[in-house]
Amino acid sequence: MHTIPLSSIRRARPAGSLQLTALPPLALYIHFPWCVKKCPYCDFNSHAQKDGLPEQQYIAALLTDLESCLPLIWGRPVVSIFMGGGTPSLFSAAAINTLLEGIRARVKLLPDAEITLEANPGTFEAEKFAGYRDAGVNRLSIGIQSFDDAKLKALGRIHGRDEALAAIGIARQHFDNFNLDIMYALPEQTLDEALADIDTALACGPTHLSAYHLTLEPNTLFHRYPPALPDDDLAADMQDAIEARLAAAGFEHYETSAFARPGRRAFHNLNYWTFGDYLGLGAGAHAKISFPDRIVRQLRYKQPGEYLAQSQAGSTLQSEEVVGIEQLPFEFMLNALRLTGGFDLAIFEERTGQPLASVLPEIERGIRDGLLERNGNWLAPSATGRRFLNTLLERFLK
Repeated sequence: MHTIPLSSIRRARPAGSLQLTALPPLALYIHFPWCVKKCPYCDFNSHAQKDGLPEQQYIAALLTDLESCLPLIWGRPVVSIFMGGGTPSLFSAAAINTLLEGIRARVKLLPDAEITLEANPGTFEAEKFAGYRDAGVNRLSIGIQSFDDAKLKALGRIHGRDEALAAIGIARQHFDNFNLDIMYALPEQTLDEALADIDTALACGPTHLSAYHLTLEPNTLFHRYPPALPDDDLAADMQDAIEARLAAAGFEHYETSAFARPGRRAFHNLNYWTFGDYLGLGAGAHAKISFPDRIVRQLRYKQPGEYLAQSQAGSTLQSEEVVGIEQLPFEFMLNALRLTGGFDLAIFEERTGQPLASVLPEIERGIRDGLLERNGNWLAPSATGRRFLNTLLERFLK
């Protein structure tokens, strides 16, 4: 688990109502805010590239950002890195190499750390991706979404089926560990079309597959101009059929939208879901950092231009807050109850600093209502709880 006993941290514990017995694993998230074109369903902090890519300037800003955070994480090993966006694969292999070399020079990156880079099929070049592998990237996450040209056009994607298949072919030449993102309940999609996407994805041999239900998020073009989507019953049928198809293919359904071959679960994401720590660098990046007496959340400046300007001014930190004691049970459950297999309740006490008694009434009520299942010290959402996860989570709101 790479947990650090607090006895190894050479500083006095400040007085406070929160007292953690150990610090959780620490991951590093790096945000790349540019993409070729903004998709109509996307609510991430991504911006269409218009006036060239300030590649060197942004990499320098990321490393400056990391330097400013070193006092917060001093001595803690980094267990994983995830480069997300936007489209990180717009950046050259040389830029990614400079970034990873800079990270290794500043923090203790574990030798077996999982290092993931998100890639768009429209940006694949064989030489570039060989360079990513040489730089130390050992896992790719490829945003396919669909293999149906009509659906890809409806989603505003810049690639088609042939480009998607070609990109996966290049990925397989250089990476033995890669994820494919697939979406279902797409505009006017049928059950057979949803399963056809899954079958094509399986034929490509991924080690991990993420299957997401398309939702109309606020502040997106689809939210303002909703397309014709499958109704709730059809979307639920798609979800059930996809889960059954992937189970038959040997994939473990270990998180709400995540499926993996045995031994290929995404370690970085598992750290999120078990309330681990993560330092967020880059425009709009979030961070959660634990200390012996408090848990802090941070937010970097969101707009790329402002982030770069603030980096030169000396600080990219837009806001920072201490998570309230009363918020911790919900924040923990918001993540951990996404795990279909559940979690050890000892982790709750270790990572929130709160006694199990603080959530025991909600747990017992969830068990009575058939939303939770408990086996000794192990707690998991039931099949019903997974289907009505938001209802379950609301019970932990204070």
